[in-house]
Amino acid sequence: MKTTREEAKEESHQELVDNLNELLEKNYDAEKGFKNAMEDSKNPGLKQYLKKQALQKNQFVTELEHLIRSLNEEPKEKGSTKGDLHRTWMDIKTALSSNKDEAVLEECIRGEKASEKEYEEKLKENYFTPEVTRIIQRQLDEIRITIAEVKTLEDLADD
Repeated sequence: MKTTREEAKEESHQELVDNLNELLEKNYDAEKGFKNAMEDSKNPGLKQYLKKQALQKNQFVTELEHLIRSLNEEPKEKGSTKGDLHRTWMDIKTALSSNKDEAVLEECIRGEKASEKEYEEKLKENYFTPEVTRIIQRQLDEIRITIAEVKTLEDLADD
C-alpha cells in the first residue's frame, strides 16, 4: 500500500508529464501548421520564414520529448484533432482569400496566440522544476517574438 506522500509524488509526476505532453501536442500542431502555411504562401521570402518557424517548432518538440523521456515516460507521437481542424480551416480560408499571404499570416498569428496563452497558463498554474520552467519560458519568449514578427509581416502583406 502506498503512503500519502508516495501517491502525491506519483500524482505530481503524472501532472508534469501531462502538461509537457499537452505542450508537445501543441507544438506538433504548430509545426504542421507552419508547413501548411508555407505550402499555401506565394511569396518566396514568406515561404522561407514559415519554413524557419516550422523548424523552430520541431526544435521545441525535440526539447519537450527529451524532457518527457528524462522522466522515464513516453511522449505523445502526434498532434491533436483540434489542430487538424484548424489546419483544414486555414486551407479553406486561404483558398477563398484574395490575399493568400495575408490570410496565411492571420492564421499563423491566431495559432501562435493560442500557443502563447497555453504556455502562460501552464507556467502560472503549475510548479515545474527550474530546468523545465527555463525551457518552457524560453519557448514562450520565442513564441512572443514570432507573434511580433508575423504581425510585422502581416502589415507588409497589407501594403
